Amino acid sequence: MKVVSNWLPTMLFNIALPIITYALLTGYGMADAPALALSGVWPLIELGISFARTRHADEFSIMVLVFLVIGVVASLAFNDARLLLVKDSAVTGLFGLVLLGSLLAPRPLMFYFGRKFATGGDPARVEWWNGLWQYPGFRRSQRILTVVWGAAFLGEAVLRVILSYALPLSTALVVTSVLPYVVLGLLIFGTVTYGRRAGRRNNQPAAAQ
Repeated sequence: MKVVSNWLPTMLFNIALPIITYALLTGYGMADAPALALSGVWPLIELGISFARTRHADEFSIMVLVFLVIGVVASLAFNDARLLLVKDSAVTGLFGLVLLGSLLAPRPLMFYFGRKFATGGDPARVEWWNGLWQYPGFRRSQRILTVVWGAAFLGEAVLRVILSYALPLSTALVVTSVLPYVVLGLLIFGTVTYGRRAGRRNNQPAAAQ
C-alpha cells in the first residue's frame, strides 16, 4: 500500500496530467509539437518537487521528458499519416536501445527504475536498495530485467512499424494504439512475477542458515 501511495504523485505528474493536457490542447486544435512541449510542464514540476525534497533527480520524470522531446522532434519531422503511426515506434524503439545500452554502464537502467518503485524516494530505503547491488543474484536479476525490457520495447517498435504499413490505415491505427499497452502490461506482470520468485530464491539460503 505504501508503494502505491508513493507512486501516485509520479503517475499523476508523469502520465495522467501530460496525457490530459495533450488531449485537451490537440482537441482545441493545437498542433502535436507544441501540445507535447506544453505537456512536459508536469514532469518538470515533479522533477523540481523531487529534487527539493530529496536532493535527487527523479529518473522516471527524466525518462518521460526525454520521450516528450523525442515526440516533439518526431511530430515536426513526420507529416504523413503512416509516418505518424511510426513516430511512436521510434520513441519506444529508442528507449529499448537505451535500456540495452545501459548494460554497458556500471548499473543498468532497470536498477534505477526498480529503486524508484521499491523505495518511493525514502532515503533509508534508497540506501537499502543501493546496498543490494553487492549481491550477485541481485545484480544478475537487474541485468536480466534490463535485457527483457529493452528487447521487448525494441521488438514492439519493429512490429509496430511492420503493421503500420502491412495493414489498412484504419486497422493499423487501432492495432498500433493497443499494442504498446499490451506489451507494457505483460512486462509489468512478468517483472512482478520474476521479482517474487527471485526474492524467494534469495531468501531460501538465508532461511537455511
